[in-house]
Amino acid sequence: MTCKDTHINEQTWDAIAESFDKTRQKPWDQCIDFIKKLPEEYTVVDIGCGNGRHLFPCAKQCERTIGVDISRKLLRIVNNKIRKEHLNKIVLIHSDMINIPIKDESVDSVMCIASIHNIKGKYQRIQSLNEIFRILKKNGIALISVWSRWQDRYRMHFLKQLIKREKEFGDIDIYWRQNKLNIPRFYHLYSKGEFLNDLTKANFKIQQIQSVKLHSKLTADNYFAEVKKE
Repeated sequence: MTCKDTHINEQTWDAIAESFDKTRQKPWDQCIDFIKKLPEEYTVVDIGCGNGRHLFPCAKQCERTIGVDISRKLLRIVNNKIRKEHLNKIVLIHSDMINIPIKDESVDSVMCIASIHNIKGKYQRIQSLNEIFRILKKNGIALISVWSRWQDRYRMHFLKQLIKREKEFGDIDIYWRQNKLNIPRFYHLYSKGEFLNDLTKANFKIQQIQSVKLHSKLTADNYFAEVKKE
C-alpha cells in the first residue's frame, strides 16, 4: 500500500467513523470466545480496533490493552469511551498495519478483526501479517479475521471478475451507505485457501480456522483464524 493508498484509507475511515460507531456496537461472539481464553496477566493488542467494540472486552479481561487504528476520528471516539468507562489501562496508537510502532516480541496476544482485507496489495497484506508475527512473543496467539470472497452478496461479482481480470482477483470497492453516506471502501475479499496461504507465508502455526455465516445464508461471509507464533 503506497503512502497515497494509506492516506485514502485514513480519509475513508475518518469519513465514516461516527456512522460506523452508531451501527457497530455489538462485539462478535467469535471474538468474545477468544478473549475469554486470555490470561489476566496478558498484554493484548487490537489492530484495526475501530470504535473499540472488541477493545473494551479485552481491557476488562487482560492487564494491559493496546488499540491501533489508522483513523484518528475512530481513536477519538474510543478515547471518549475510555474516559467514560475509566479504563486507564488502554493505550491508543495511531498507525497503519504495515509498520506497527510496537517492539519485537513484546505482546502476548493480538486481535486483528476485519482489517487486513482493507489493505491494497498482496505484498502489503502479508507484511501486515509479518508485523503481527513480529510483535508477538514466542508462543503468542492471535485471532485474525477477513471477509470471504464467495459470500452470498458478492459471489456473482467475483464470478464475473474471473472472466475480466481487470484487477487483483478479490479486490472490490464496497460502499458505506448508512446514515445517508455513499463512501467507497477498498476491500480484498479472500478465499479460504488464499487466507491460509498468506498466514503460512507469515510463519504462523494455524491452530484452527472457522468459516462463519454472520450475515450470509448460504455461504460463509467471514473466516476467523486462531494462529500461534512458535
